[in-house]
Amino acid sequence: MASASVATTYTVQEKKRPPFLVDLFLRLVREKPLGTVGGVVVIILFLTGVFADVLAPYGYNEIVLADRLSPPSARHILGADNLGRDLLSRIIYGARISMYVGLAGSAIDVAIATFIGLISGFFGGKTDITIQRFVDAWLCFPSLFIYLTVMAILGPGLIQVIMVLGVSSGIRSSRTVRSAVIGIKENVYLEAAKAIGAQNRRILTRHILPNVMAPIIIIFTIAMGGMILQESTLSFLGFGIPPPIPSWGGMLSGSGRTYMLQAPWMALWPGLALAIVVYGINMLGDAMRDLLDPRLRGGLGRYSGVKRKMPKQLSQA
Repeated sequence: MASASVATTYTVQEKKRPPFLVDLFLRLVREKPLGTVGGVVVIILFLTGVFADVLAPYGYNEIVLADRLSPPSARHILGADNLGRDLLSRIIYGARISMYVGLAGSAIDVAIATFIGLISGFFGGKTDITIQRFVDAWLCFPSLFIYLTVMAILGPGLIQVIMVLGVSSGIRSSRTVRSAVIGIKENVYLEAAKAIGAQNRRILTRHILPNVMAPIIIIFTIAMGGMILQESTLSFLGFGIPPPIPSWGGMLSGSGRTYMLQAPWMALWPGLALAIVVYGINMLGDAMRDLLDPRLRGGLGRYSGVKRKMPKQLSQA
């Protein structure tokens, strides 16, 4: 009897967990090395964009005709372009453009996707059918076709690029938020909120939105790389950021293609910067998805914050 009582008893110790952001950072460093590298790349991008005026040795449009097509040297670390402008300075200022587009475009994307997904998934019925048929019609058109059409009407510019990319991507991403809302809207706590007479607005903001924040954060992180790549595509085609403002995609186009055999560094460095940043953001987004989604191995769902400790008698038995 004594041994049976010992075998069926164990102590439950509450393990105090660090704050959410601290815990997420520690797990990112410990479990996702590639995600950590991606986070470092993102931080470098942000710091470069913020302090571009301090880091750049020259102005982004400072022309020195005597240095036309100069190869990498002590005066121009990454070389000079066909007008004698320093490539390192232009790449640094281009990081600021990428930072603007990545952050602002992803914020618009998440806002629109969250609004459409919450309304469509929560109310269902005719509301859901009407919204989803509009989303289906939008998905029928290739993204690049929509971008080029709208940019041809609005004209090139930073604000236009951010709005076009953010709105179009937000409509496409709304399906993800809608699926998350449908997955939780039949839970018991939502039924209890409806039973006590809670308004739909309160249910959406206090019960549904906090429980779909994980996919929303994932959408934001993954969308950043896509925004930067799509802005570079538009600038490469001449519909994005107008010159002389430096954009990595714009630097690859025009003079970059014209002089790429005579001065290969004009196309090499902007393309390498674009590849590294997009790769880093994608790695960070994948790591955040693995850490935040409780349905995946390694998600926050496996951490209950309670540590069960078996007694010594049971372990010895």
